Amino acid sequence: MEAKYLAQIIVMGVQVVGRAFARALRQEFAASRAAADARGRAGHRSAAASNLSGLSLQEAQQILNVSKLSPEESNYEHLFKVNDKSVGGSFYLQSKVVRAKERLDEELKIQAQEDREKGQMPHT
Repeated sequence: MEAKYLAQIIVMGVQVVGRAFARALRQEFAASRAAADARGRAGHRSAAASNLSGLSLQEAQQILNVSKLSPEESNYEHLFKVNDKSVGGSFYLQSKVVRAKERLDEELKIQAQEDREKGQMPHT
């Protein structure tokens, strides 16, 4: 009799776990699809620049603490000087700042090129 109840508990547990797994899988597929759509909207050039630099545009903006993509708004000089090894800074962090600046500059070039291709004035 106890074996019957134990078997029922095991079957019910497997069903609950199976449903939860299926739901998580559906959510993961939906998130993956949304991410792919977002990458598609960002453009192939931007994705290629992210791959080359090793940083996404969002990461670069976070590192340099900028909200909008513009050549004027950048904390690069300050962050580069603060992280200089000669003043007790970190070479690793300084290199991250340099890579972030390069990534933002590349994105600005991409946007300017896309604007020229569309026949618009570049964002400056």
